[in-house]
Amino acid sequence: MRDTQTRRHSSLAFAASALGLTFAAPVLADDAAERLTERLEPLESYQASFEQQILDGSGDRLQSARGEMWLSRPGLLRWEVDAPYSQIVVSDGDDVYLYDPDLEQVTIQAMDDRVTHTPALLLSGSVSDLTESYEVFYEQDDGDDVFTLVPISADTLFEELSMVFDADTLTELWMMDSTGQRTSITFSDITNNGNIDRSQFDFDIPEGTDVIREEL
Repeated sequence: MRDTQTRRHSSLAFAASALGLTFAAPVLADDAAERLTERLEPLESYQASFEQQILDGSGDRLQSARGEMWLSRPGLLRWEVDAPYSQIVVSDGDDVYLYDPDLEQVTIQAMDDRVTHTPALLLSGSVSDLTESYEVFYEQDDGDDVFTLVPISADTLFEELSMVFDADTLTELWMMDSTGQRTSITFSDITNNGNIDRSQFDFDIPEGTDVIREEL
C-alpha cells in the first residue's frame, strides 16, 4: 500500500515537476510578471517530448523518466510517461485522471486549487490567476529568460518553480519542494500553437481498472 501511494503521488508529480532555482531579481516583480504574461498569453497549445530527473537535497538522482506532453488552454493537459514505467495524467478541464497501467488503477481528482497549482497545469490555466497567486522574479541566464515563481499561499506542491524560455519557447521547468527534493524537466521536439485533437484530453477508463475518486 505504501508503494502504491508513493507511485500515485509520483504520477501527479510527473504532471507537476520542475527543479527550483533561486535567482537574484534585478527586475521589479510587477515588470517580471508582465514579461511572463507576454510569454504565456500567446500560448494556446504546446506539445513536446520531455526528460525528467528528480534529485534529493544532496543532489543525488532518485528517479528519471521520459515521455510526451500535450496541453491546450484553458485547463487541458495530457502527460504520458513512457519509461521506466508507463503512467498517464489527463486533465479534461473538470477532472484530473492519474492512471497507472501496471497497477490497473486510476485516481480521479476534481480541478480544485490544489491540483491546478501543479506546474504543468499552471501552464494550461489562466495567466492572470498565475500572476495573482505567485511572486514572479526574472533573470537572464546564458541568453535564456528565467522566471521564478514563489507561491503566495503555503498550500502548494512546490516552494519555487522556474520556467526557462529560449526566445518565446518554454524549454525547461525546474522545481523545489519543501523537503528539498528537486526536479528538472527538459523539453524537446517542441510545437507551439499547433493543432491538437480535442480527444487527446479525454480519458476512457479501461475495463477492469480500479477507480479511486478523491473527494474535496
